[in-house]
Amino acid sequence: MSVTPFAAPAQPQGCAVPSIERERGQRQVFCGLSGIVWLHRKIQDAFFLVVGSRTCAHLLQSAAGVMIFAEPRFATAILEDRDLAGMADCNQELDRVVAEVLERRPDIKMLFLVGSCPSEVIKLDLGKAAERLSRAHAGRVRVLDYSASGLETTFTQGEDACLHALVPHLPALPSMERSLLVVGTLPDIVEDQFKRLFNALEIEPVHFLPPRNAESLPPVGPGTSVLLAQPFLGETARALHKRGAALLHAPFPFGIEGTLAWLKAGAAAWGVAPERVEEVAAPAVARARLGLERQREHLAGKRISFLPDSQLEIPLARFLQRECGMELVEVATPFVDRQLMDAELALLAPETRLTEGQDLETQLDRLRAARPDLTVCGLGLANPLEAEGLRTKWSIELVFSPVHGFDQAGDLAELFVRPLLRNELLKV
Repeated sequence: MSVTPFAAPAQPQGCAVPSIERERGQRQVFCGLSGIVWLHRKIQDAFFLVVGSRTCAHLLQSAAGVMIFAEPRFATAILEDRDLAGMADCNQELDRVVAEVLERRPDIKMLFLVGSCPSEVIKLDLGKAAERLSRAHAGRVRVLDYSASGLETTFTQGEDACLHALVPHLPALPSMERSLLVVGTLPDIVEDQFKRLFNALEIEPVHFLPPRNAESLPPVGPGTSVLLAQPFLGETARALHKRGAALLHAPFPFGIEGTLAWLKAGAAAWGVAPERVEEVAAPAVARARLGLERQREHLAGKRISFLPDSQLEIPLARFLQRECGMELVEVATPFVDRQLMDAELALLAPETRLTEGQDLETQLDRLRAARPDLTVCGLGLANPLEAEGLRTKWSIELVFSPVHGFDQAGDLAELFVRPLLRNELLKV
């Protein structure tokens, strides 16, 4: 199977996709630093040092739900008033803090300097700092940098920026060799499930980005085929393309339909027939259908709206409509990357209201008029909407939870059932 290096797949003739309405105005966004919460759990010998304010530290502490004595693999180098006023040398202070971290945590093999709103406002060059610290600690730790500022990004773009920073450091895949690279942070249990399916299909080697440890960076080159596990990794995908990798276009592995199509895209690149994929996946599909049956009775016929937040909105809407029987009132997402999303858009009903971007007050007016049974939104909007009698689901929970693949399909549906059942229990 030949794969176009990085271009949207051609749509079949007569295949209608929803039109995209674009809105620009006031936005409600969550900070990109949130990605550290799942990234630090995945790369087990990495450390994330946020260069920011006390607000950044409080955000991470509360979002991660850990106590200070738990020794998490992240921290905040707090910019004090003297730093912000230019009365102290921020680079000297940063060097001191990094030295302290490495002395205290000798197990760390990779250290990320993570830019925040305050560090970007004062134009602190973390790229040069990372180069300087890599030289200073050569042979001991690799120091990288990326920006997770919440000024202009959605919270999932922190992961995209982190993985994008890793791409130049991936080893080269030897010529004439090929590999499958699954890109996007997955819980270990989901990663292991996908490994078993690929092994059963005799597809190897299969690598994952990010890896579980810094010394297992996957190779990349012209023989690399890329399957994205997350829909918000456009910059990482483009960087891999520049290294010679080819993107396999597929829906994302949410629910039975998405996971099966995703596996078939990987299998096709290896010449494995779709019928063989269905045969190998049959036991997992049967389990998934059983799990979905229990949840579908609560979701079928219910109306749902998505406010733009995580960039998961389109594949989740496809799953809820096609496999759970929900009615889509509006699907709003921060960005629509057609190179990544065309396979998903082709599965949505053409009449679906699809919105890119946000004009917050206008969207809230539509939401109040429609009054759907459930609204998926960010943390900042959930409580006010609940106070108005609208049931909500936090979009960030869908990033924290194991939701990919066949065995998680029922669990994914249950995340949307819970607020509906809670509402029933609270009725007097």
